[in-house]
Amino acid sequence: MPFMKKILSNRIDSEAHEKRPPILTSSKQDISPHITNVGEMKHYLCGCCAAFNNVTITYPIQKVLFRQQLYGIKTRDAVLQLRRDGFRNLYRGILPPLMQKTTTLALMFGLYEDLSCLLRKHVGAPEFATRGVAAVLAGTAEAIFTPLERVQTLLQDHKHHDKFTNTYQAFKALKCHGIGEYYRGLVPILFRNGLSPIKEHLPTATTHSAHLVNDFIGGGLLGAMLGFLCFPINVVKTRIQSQIGGEFQSFPKVFQKIWLERDRKLINLFRGAHLNYHRSLISWGIINATYEFLLKFI
Repeated sequence: MPFMKKILSNRIDSEAHEKRPPILTSSKQDISPHITNVGEMKHYLCGCCAAFNNVTITYPIQKVLFRQQLYGIKTRDAVLQLRRDGFRNLYRGILPPLMQKTTTLALMFGLYEDLSCLLRKHVGAPEFATRGVAAVLAGTAEAIFTPLERVQTLLQDHKHHDKFTNTYQAFKALKCHGIGEYYRGLVPILFRNGLSPIKEHLPTATTHSAHLVNDFIGGGLLGAMLGFLCFPINVVKTRIQSQIGGEFQSFPKVFQKIWLERDRKLINLFRGAHLNYHRSLISWGIINATYEFLLKFI
């Protein structure tokens, strides 16, 4: 899903986009001489910094949301759970998402820009189509880091607090179950990352502060919208990844189980979605604004 938010906001800051130098200059030239040019590090670096900024600010909100997705409880009950866990456990499990998000967002922004330029120069297709293909490829690359998202889920679940206390122990606990255990929940992650892009336009900004506001609002709104649409997928993903060992259950089977547990009511399936909407609003506002801001100075 994250890479789609980049597509949705890729024209919000037209001035910054126009200043980016072309990576390839001729479609008749061989691709290999341009490999070093394609890997413009500024997009990767800006994506990494934007992710770090976002995770450190929004992690407590994410933890409340996680409890709601896993147990189907109300916001107040989730907050009370965290209070009982104590402040020392508030940031428990932050290392995996910090590692995952900084890496995947660096890849998201970097690969998206590189692949878009390559496809645009060597494939005779509309720009929107090439950007869509580039987004799908970048999203598939992100799925490589599923083990980090898997460990984050285990560390956030209070039922596993007595089994391991840090990221290393969580990885070690999964080792005896085989490599496949690290990638439990891969299918819903691929579903989530494969959403079709939707384009959004904001008024053209005329000052640096206006650009920053546009980037924050545009990225936040689009991220919140996609986060809401993907919420049921994330509910299933969280349930799948909270399990250690045992049968690998299919996406439809887990979804049906959750549907029955929550009295076959859509409103219960979306429990926590309002918090997810606000978290995504803040989270992707921070990511998009930070990325575009840094891009002007690197």
